[in-house]
Amino acid sequence: MNCPLKGMFHLQHLDVNGKIKNEFDCPNGIVDVGLNHILETEFNGGTPITTWYTALVDNASFTAFSNSDTMASHAGWIANEDYDEASHPEWTAGTATGRSITNAVTVDFSINATVALKGIFITSQSAKATATGTLWSTAAFASVVNAVNGDTLKITYTVSG
Repeated sequence: MNCPLKGMFHLQHLDVNGKIKNEFDCPNGIVDVGLNHILETEFNGGTPITTWYTALVDNASFTAFSNSDTMASHAGWIANEDYDEASHPEWTAGTATGRSITNAVTVDFSINATVALKGIFITSQSAKATATGTLWSTAAFASVVNAVNGDTLKITYTVSG
């Protein structure tokens, strides 16, 4: 039996009045360090990460994601910090069922500048400007998401196998 672990982001982009500007799904890649963390935790008694955070990827200087990306080393991209939340918003997983787990409440970003976004990632660190922690997954949007001050991005993330 085959059980490929994968993830899917659902993004809803709203304007300042709550009107939907765009909505789409975006598959993610689970990076090596993220998968190794799960394997170490489940099979070698590693320490679980109990809180995960969602963060945005800036389009500026984006070239690519790599399976070897980590929070300390990701040469092909930079994080975007142009949102009101003081830290990366928490991704709170619901109960696993039917071979998947997702967040019951959207992860929201209140955009506070004119930005061009290329993707999204999941990390164990809440601080916006950090090079520490565990990177779980990355995803590139099919096209650049252009947002302005007052826009909101609502994210749902599902991991399944």
